[in-house]
Amino acid sequence: MRLQYIEPHLLLKGYIEKLWVFESNSRAPDGDMKLIVPNGCIKLVIPFRNGLSGTINKWHHLSKENSITLIGMTDVPSIVDIETNSPSGTIGVQFSPMGAYRFFQIRQSEIKNQIHPLTDILGTTAKALEEQISNSESIHGKIQLLQQFLLKQFVLRNSDDIFDFCIQKIALTKGRILIKELERMTGFSSRWLNIKFQEKVGISPKNLSSIIRFQQFYQALTRSNENHFLKMEFYDYYYDQSHFIKDFKRFTGFSPTKFSLTENEFGKIFYKD
Repeated sequence: MRLQYIEPHLLLKGYIEKLWVFESNSRAPDGDMKLIVPNGCIKLVIPFRNGLSGTINKWHHLSKENSITLIGMTDVPSIVDIETNSPSGTIGVQFSPMGAYRFFQIRQSEIKNQIHPLTDILGTTAKALEEQISNSESIHGKIQLLQQFLLKQFVLRNSDDIFDFCIQKIALTKGRILIKELERMTGFSSRWLNIKFQEKVGISPKNLSSIIRFQQFYQALTRSNENHFLKMEFYDYYYDQSHFIKDFKRFTGFSPTKFSLTENEFGKIFYKD
């Protein structure tokens, strides 16, 4: 498995968190869970070699080769796999929490925990992009076409400064800011903030904060492979150990102890430096 990160266009930085090319000679071993946990980001994927399947809850979608798929905000774990046991290649875009609404004019809560062909969202515009990317022979050319498309989408929509401010505060505090504090700092009620977040990111600010907090531990765990990390320092982010375990099970499907006994190299590769 090979993962290469691509530098986003200068104007897209801050809105696109990661742009990558993932290639593999075959599927991950049968014993690998292929588990992807929530990270607070909406994603766009383009399998340019082989197809790609994804399952969120009972929602299953197969992205055929050269199709473009939009993955909504998730707050549950998902399973991803290659369609056939043969060489594969996928281009992926991970939008920052304050990024996706600048590219897709939809209410993000409508695609929460769902996977959709981009043609369902953008119709003939997405179909034309799929054809252009399919006809481009090089990976570099495919990425260039994708970034040009995203730039065109980006300039069509204005920023929402209050929403962006709230997202930045959640990120800076690593999910520890209280909603009451956001109310105080912005002058808007929690109800107004919830409506704004449902529209632009797909989940409430409280839910997003929970995912951001969880990611502090999950990223460190996948990078260090030290199981004792699960017992350290979570009191800075959680009320107690029970609160931590509840969130861990919610976002991975396993208790910390059971998760430590699983294999998930496919899911971990996206957290490697």
